[in-house]
Amino acid sequence: MYDIDWGDGMKKRWIFLVFLVAMGIAYSWTKIPSVALFFHSIFDPTLGAILNWNVFWGMAFITFVLSIITTLVQKYGTDQKTLSEMKKRQKEIQKEMKEYRDHPQKILELNKESMGFMGEMMKISMGSVVYTIVPFILLFRWFVDYFSILDIKFLGFLSWFWFYILTSLVFSSILRKILKVA
Repeated sequence: MYDIDWGDGMKKRWIFLVFLVAMGIAYSWTKIPSVALFFHSIFDPTLGAILNWNVFWGMAFITFVLSIITTLVQKYGTDQKTLSEMKKRQKEIQKEMKEYRDHPQKILELNKESMGFMGEMMKISMGSVVYTIVPFILLFRWFVDYFSILDIKFLGFLSWFWFYILTSLVFSSILRKILKVA
């Protein structure tokens, strides 16, 4: 994807606006019945059919597809070269910190440099969040409705939310390695 340089202020406002829209939709889900009905008419015959087929494997499949989408958005919606260079430098800093563990002043300098990278890396990565936040909030809201009817524990003890988080972490880690995402 092309990264539009709107300047930091405009980009922050855009991310905030998208987040507000997503939260507005999630809030109006129970307040305005037509909002929930509209999204249920989309998700019930698609994702609902997958979950009705087999709730465990269906949820695993949905999580896998969502992980693919987010990984691809992250790969093509961020500056991978810059992120890769920053991560490489952070590893070097960690190595230096081990070497200078008896020199608190040097560790403080290295820690300060490392923290600077973290803020910049977060700024670069947040751009891709704009592309996925609205669909994810809608999906999570739909999952709440779907699973509130069923009393299902994944693997015998996990709620749908924790099952999603754990499987998403596993799938995303594998996909990031395969697709070489920084």
